[in-house]
Order: sequence, then structure tokens, then C-alpha cells
Amino acid sequence: MARRMIETNFTEEDSKIEGSLRPQFLKDYIGQEKAKKNLKVYIEAARQRSDAFDHVLFYGPPGLGKTTLAGIIANEMGVNLKVTSGPAIEKPGEMAAILNNLQEGDLLFVDEIHRLNRQVEEVLYPAMEDFAIDIMIGKGSSARSIRLELPKFTLVGATTRAGLLTAPLRDRFGVIHRLEFYSVEELTQIIKHSANILQVPIEEAGAVELARRSRGTPRLANRILKRVRDFAQVQYDGKITREVADTALDLMDVDKLGLDHVDRNLLLTMIQKFKGGPVGLDTLAAATGEDAGTIEDVYEPFLIKCGLINRTPRGRVVTEAAYAHFCLEISL
Repeated sequence: MARRMIETNFTEEDSKIEGSLRPQFLKDYIGQEKAKKNLKVYIEAARQRSDAFDHVLFYGPPGLGKTTLAGIIANEMGVNLKVTSGPAIEKPGEMAAILNNLQEGDLLFVDEIHRLNRQVEEVLYPAMEDFAIDIMIGKGSSARSIRLELPKFTLVGATTRAGLLTAPLRDRFGVIHRLEFYSVEELTQIIKHSANILQVPIEEAGAVELARRSRGTPRLANRILKRVRDFAQVQYDGKITREVADTALDLMDVDKLGLDHVDRNLLLTMIQKFKGGPVGLDTLAAATGEDAGTIEDVYEPFLIKCGLINRTPRGRVVTEAAYAHFCLEISL
């Protein structure tokens, strides 16, 4: 699958800019008001008790700020942040070593926690509940278990697929938050804030237009801002206006709803070849030349969120909103 401009997963390009654009404290964080209010209370309570913060699980689509919130909790608590990911830890011994090297109050952030090995997960259970790990030494009849006490730490897990987490692991998190897509108003604020850091002059109308096409995701908003900045710098006077944003995004093939050529091809195939559906996933994959799993996991969620397609027992169906978006009449 070719890389898309509107890809919301983390890319190498994002690593170059996200560090400077990420907010460091809750007061600077824009959006996710419900999660932010609750976290503010929990952080203040933990600080007053001089206690470790409770274990936290953030879940939601990629690019909404799960990693950023983990860093903010560490900064607010004044503790160290250790970062790892589920697929990177293959053996229980590796997890035991990471936990054993933590200091009192430290925050361990595990990205893609649903991809943790089952054996590794078993090490986490006593560590999260009792702040201790059991290690087996020796083999056969001489084998014995040694219990290692751990300092009180905080585990912050992030996942895009909360349904794949095992029940025992999910139950051990004291604070669970689903991160929602951002509104156009929130994304406009984020874009203006990022433009200020990047020293890019931007008009309100230009920021709104970028926000409208960012698919509710700050990561994508920042990436689009960078690309439009290039157009403004080379083809215009350097300032991002609505006209500049419109022209640049049209050239990048991102339309008013934030759909790219792949999304449009998917919808138009359903409308023109299958009269709007219902059409089965495998049939749709064959007609568009895309992988069925990619359609289901990557393209569909945003199209369903926008109300452009529906999933039914008989297959996928295009909605009236999709016909309206393409200025087409519904065929009977």
C-alpha cells in the first residue's frame, strides 16, 4: 500500500516536528476536555498524597495524543518517563529488566499494548497490583521462585484496538480514557499554535480550512500545515490564507471532507459499479485493487464516521451524504 498524505499513523517525518509541537503540560493541551478535567484531579490528588499515579489506559484512533498525554502526566508529576512498545518486548525477562530499572514514581509508557506477548503480560499482572515480580531460577527439581519488590511506578498503556486487550490486563488499569476525534474549532487552535512555533504567518480563514480537512486528527493537521507552508513559501508571499490552503490542498488531492483519491475511488466504485451497494468486502477489494483488511482497518472507519457508508449484514452501502458529496443523484 502506497503511503498516503492523510495517513494518521506515526511516520518518520512526524518525528522531526512533533517533539517541538507537543504540549508539555495540561494547561497547554488543546482538546479532549473530559479526559483533561479528570486527569487534572487525579494528578493533583496523587501529588498531595506524594503517591504514584494510578495505572492509565488511553485508547482511540492513531494521532489523537495518547503519547503526548503520557508525557504530560510525567511532567505534571515531576517523574521520569520510560517509553517502549508492545511488539518490542518479546520475552518476560526483558519486561522484568525494564520494571526492575524503574525509580520510585517513574512512569512506564507502553505503546500498542494490545500487541504484548501473553507471557510478558503475565509478568505485568503482579507488577501492576502488588509492585513485585516473581522470577523462576534454576531448572527441574532445583527450580525455585524469587519475589523481587519493585518501586511504586505508573504504567500508561496506549492502544488503537482496545477490544484486543485481555480482560485481566484491562481490569488492572485504574483510569481508562477513550480519546475522541477533535472538532474543527480545536484543530484550528492547534494549527494556529503550531504555526506560531514554526513561525509561519497564518490567517484565521486559512487555519479553519486546514482544520476542516484534517480528519479530526492533530497529527494530520500538523503534517498538512507543513506541506501548505511549502506552497505558501514558494508560490505565494509566505502567508497561509484561505486561498493558499485551498489551492495547496487541492493540489495534494485532499478534498473538503479530508478525503483523498483512495477514499473517493472506494465510494465511486460502489456508486458506479454496484449502484451504491450493498457490496461485500471481498468484492469491493477486488474491484478497487486494495486489500480487504486495509479497506476495513484503514479506509472504512473515517468514511463511516463521516456518514458516507454503512456496514450492513449484506455488505457495505453508500449513504445519501456520499451522493451529495459527489453531486450525484441516487440511482434506483
